[in-house]
Amino acid sequence: MANLRGLFLALAISLIALNLNSVEATFPENVYFTWGANQATISSNGEDLQLVLTNLSVKAPSPTLLTILASLGFSGSGIQSYNAYLFGSIEMLIKLVPGNSAGTVTAYYLSSTGDKHDEIDFEFLGNSSGDPYTVHTNVFAQGVGGKEQQFKLWFDPTADYHNYTIHWNPSEIVWFIDELPIRVFRNYESKGIGYPNKQGMWLYSSLWNADNWCTQGGRVKIDWSCAPFKAGLRNYRPRACRWYGQSSIYSCAVNASYNWWTSPVYSKLSYSQIGQMNWVRNNYIIYNYCTDYKRFNWNMPAECSLEQY
Repeated sequence: MANLRGLFLALAISLIALNLNSVEATFPENVYFTWGANQATISSNGEDLQLVLTNLSVKAPSPTLLTILASLGFSGSGIQSYNAYLFGSIEMLIKLVPGNSAGTVTAYYLSSTGDKHDEIDFEFLGNSSGDPYTVHTNVFAQGVGGKEQQFKLWFDPTADYHNYTIHWNPSEIVWFIDELPIRVFRNYESKGIGYPNKQGMWLYSSLWNADNWCTQGGRVKIDWSCAPFKAGLRNYRPRACRWYGQSSIYSCAVNASYNWWTSPVYSKLSYSQIGQMNWVRNNYIIYNYCTDYKRFNWNMPAECSLEQY
């Protein structure tokens, strides 16, 4: 019997090791540069990473949107995780570009690949010096997005590092800033509303030039005399289920102790968390697609009439 218990314990440990990425791994162990490695830096024994945007011309490594921008003389930098995940928490400490960051975007998001991709976004839209940053959030399921919500921050995100966490499980996605929930997107797949639960997603983060749209609709351009622009990343912690293909759709979602994100306590916000989120939304939300009646000609997306948390 003791041997049998030992066998079950070893099996449980192996399942945890199979599903969970190491939360203590450094940037070099977790991510690689997709572009701009020549100017970005990693320091502090791999715990700190600095993304850099300059106006130096670089050779584009591949014909993507961002590298096309780079080939035109606007050089940023970006990373991607080695592993893809399905459910769990992805957290990062981020210190945004200080001063006049108008026209820049610091992106931090999860995404699968292909036309029918899933995606969960944090994007930080630069500003003229003294103006607050705009935090842009969105979610895609099977290539369908258009679920934008935007916020102003209640602190200076350039003065120090702050925690930005994406938590998602079979029940809901929650965006956290410094442990305060700012948004929830619940799983209403049973009502015909798409939900990202069948594709592994990689982490991406980048700093790039988006002055054709990001600051006041593109009216405020990058001031290159302020370059180089720098955004700091620190303590990347993926406490999430690794994606190993279609079998992960079940193994990452099954209600088991090693899948901690499936515990009932994570299926819905607590009353105190709802209060925190309402405080954020009552004071700092500046755009919500669910109240943009003109955009949808009063034919609002179905989830807008359902419980959001």
